[in-house]
Amino acid sequence: MEAFLNSLALVGLGELGDKTQVVALLLAMRYKKPWPIILGILAATIVAMGGATALGVLIGKQLDPQLLRWVLGIAFIAVAIWTLVPEKEEENEKAAPRKPHALIVTAFIAFLVAELGDKSQAATLVLAAKYQAWWPVLAGSVLGEMLAIVPAVLIGKTTAAFISPRVVQWSAAALFAGLGVWMLWGG
Repeated sequence: MEAFLNSLALVGLGELGDKTQVVALLLAMRYKKPWPIILGILAATIVAMGGATALGVLIGKQLDPQLLRWVLGIAFIAVAIWTLVPEKEEENEKAAPRKPHALIVTAFIAFLVAELGDKSQAATLVLAAKYQAWWPVLAGSVLGEMLAIVPAVLIGKTTAAFISPRVVQWSAAALFAGLGVWMLWGG
């Protein structure tokens, strides 16, 4: 349960204000069809987080527990620093898909490309290595991602009016840094 809850919290918080949330917001504003966009994003999230979880579990099994503790601690601190780096907004100017399945594919591809190598994917990998629990980490990461993304898609551009990106960015960085220090300290 700890692996699930930590994955849910870290990915959900880390995703707020992230470039993937901006991609979801742009897709929603552009195509104005939230459900196909949400389905495409869900599929992309499962693929991206599934790969990160599998790789994390594999890495965790290969490393000595003491070395793993240091690697994870440093990785969490690196993700904290990465969280503070401003992200560029990119908008895709392709023609709007006309059919829902085409929009699902468009959302899947756009979101998967944005998610590859993202902070939330890195956090998922680190959590999977730490907990050695594939399903709880994957489920928590996917749910955390979707809890951050779905409101952006459903509410559209008004979402930004309620959430201060700087506060979320610094909170996520502090959480990742705290976990990193805790790991290094022997957690």
